Amino acid sequence: MNKKALITGSAGLIGSESARFMIDRGYDVVGVDNDLRAYFFGQSASTAWNNARLKEQFGDRYLCHPIDIRDNQKIAELFRAHRFDIIIHTAAQPSHDWAAKEPFTDFGVNATGTLVMLENYRQFCPEATFIFTSTNKVYGDRPNTLPLVEQETRFELPPDHRYFRGIDETMSIDSSLHSIFGASKVAADVMVQEYGRYFNLPTGVFRGGCLTGPNHSGAELHGFLAYLVQCILTGKKYLVNGYQGKQVRDNIHSFDLVNMFWNFHQKPRPGEVYNAGGGRQSNVSLREAIDKIERLTGKPANYEYRETNRIGDHIWYISDLTKFQTHYPNWHYTYNLDRILEELCRSVHVA
Repeated sequence: MNKKALITGSAGLIGSESARFMIDRGYDVVGVDNDLRAYFFGQSASTAWNNARLKEQFGDRYLCHPIDIRDNQKIAELFRAHRFDIIIHTAAQPSHDWAAKEPFTDFGVNATGTLVMLENYRQFCPEATFIFTSTNKVYGDRPNTLPLVEQETRFELPPDHRYFRGIDETMSIDSSLHSIFGASKVAADVMVQEYGRYFNLPTGVFRGGCLTGPNHSGAELHGFLAYLVQCILTGKKYLVNGYQGKQVRDNIHSFDLVNMFWNFHQKPRPGEVYNAGGGRQSNVSLREAIDKIERLTGKPANYEYRETNRIGDHIWYISDLTKFQTHYPNWHYTYNLDRILEELCRSVHVA
């Protein structure tokens, strides 16, 4: 009998990558996805197309249930029906802009939904590995207090600064503006750590930078690179919010992130936390991304600049993965920024 993986948000970017990854390694996948993304961002951001493709590709090795992760009764029934070897929890409300519109929904999905998953995990299969996709927004706007230097196309740190290589897990999450979304993810992040440390369970927290890949249903409020590529390919106007478009993000391909999960699963550590992003080998400012995509597609970007930045937005964020690479030296990046952009321009989903 094959091992089983439970994946929440299984039709999303990281969920679907996880499903393919685990099936390729001999696991059967039980997915949970009720396409709340369409509710958050509209039908153009629906993940239904990706869910249908997974079902077609993998048949009965991928069984997806349209369950809301806030529904403890239905989640418990799922745990009673299966024995899981790994749980990859990616389901979330992912936008800090959207969260301010419906704070109860945001907190319910991100925090309460995570608690529902954790408690059923503890009750029914505590020997499994529990993976949680957190976010760099748990650090709030603290990265904006760094001594950033404005350059021609980006903001940057001085090369001798302790965080020049990237921000590591020692940065404080206190006394900063997180956004409503960031606060709900902090609650979930800390709870996953607590279940690992308090109950001695193999739980891992991965604080993602910008996560990307061709299976992203990009939307204006979430999915930076995929949405930017969509806009340039279709001629849709893209809004650049503040900082002269020089804000910097690191971008990690969904495969490389899921491969981090896999390495952790081989030798999990209770309640461990890792920053997970593209680091120094895969980062870009918005200005630089527009220029690169224009050259790759041969199409001009249609964008509008707004002076006002998004509340709590990072001016510069690059992840330092030293801690993870020290714990799991067999893991390596397989995608750099140019390869990511080339793949997105070839295959990003345009609704």
